[in-house]
Amino acid sequence: MKGGLSIGDVAKATGLGVHALRFFEREQLFLRPIPRTAGGRRVYEQADVEWLLLCNRLRESGMPIATLKRFAELVRSGPGNEEERLALLEEHEQAVREKIAALTASLEIIHDKVVIYRKHVEEGTAAGVWAPTPSA
Repeated sequence: MKGGLSIGDVAKATGLGVHALRFFEREQLFLRPIPRTAGGRRVYEQADVEWLLLCNRLRESGMPIATLKRFAELVRSGPGNEEERLALLEEHEQAVREKIAALTASLEIIHDKVVIYRKHVEEGTAAGVWAPTPSA
């Protein structure tokens, strides 16, 4: 597409489907209005792709759409709100760190069970490990 990227190009570059891209536009998650050709086709720029890749990471890390929308609003509004943007990102960073800590604790427990089960399977003593027992 002359002078820009098509919705298909952007979908391929970001891993988002065309429906997700349209959703992002409807929800005003882009940093600018996406222009259209005379035929009505959206025309994206590389900066849009880079923004979407950041949005993907934020969403994959658990940022709610409402928070992402607020972040986009702040960025769109330009200079002067950097402290608010920073606070939003720091809050999300802390939430992600807490999730990682919880997952790490879960992984340690699961790994301990894997080690125990592997030992029982290798020794042929796995039958009955944590088998349901009738209550007395």
